[in-house]
Amino acid sequence: MDAPEPDTPFAAVSAQTSKVQRIYQSYLDKSTPYVAYRWIGTAVLFVALALRIVFAQGWYIVAYSLGIYLLNLFLAFISPKFDPSLDQDTDMEDGVPAGQSALPTKNDQEFKPFVRRLPEFKFWHAATRAVTLAFACCWSEIFNLPVFWPVLVVYWLILVFLTMRKQIQAMVKYRYVPWDFGKTKYGAK
Repeated sequence: MDAPEPDTPFAAVSAQTSKVQRIYQSYLDKSTPYVAYRWIGTAVLFVALALRIVFAQGWYIVAYSLGIYLLNLFLAFISPKFDPSLDQDTDMEDGVPAGQSALPTKNDQEFKPFVRRLPEFKFWHAATRAVTLAFACCWSEIFNLPVFWPVLVVYWLILVFLTMRKQIQAMVKYRYVPWDFGKTKYGAK
């Protein structure tokens, strides 16, 4: 027996929307373990967007906006969830001298793993949605605003340089590494 008919048109639309959302979420859940394939798909979509922009000679504002958004996502991805500078402020309130770090320096101290502010899956999902939206915007003349694109490229490169320099300085100061490769892996032999 089928589900009962909705009473109002709004209820029918709401029921269909929730059904589509459940299907979308199930596909997201199924794609979770396939990290490399997910990122390859996003890269293919990004290359298609780049080719569209290069060959059409337009939509530079869309590309610039996407670049700023992806930079923001990347910075959240490589940033720790718990800010070490705030920990130092609390340590100073607790009486820990300024020269000592809250991070473990000896084997008997507590190990605190690196927890990202933005997990990899959420980073991928947000980046893929942004690239998809930018690709869709590149087919509408409304978003094809006349701009001098070299200025946008230089400004974006300056933003990348300044923000990454600040991020790298924080990594060095608080001695954390947001990458998994190059770290010792322990497991069963």
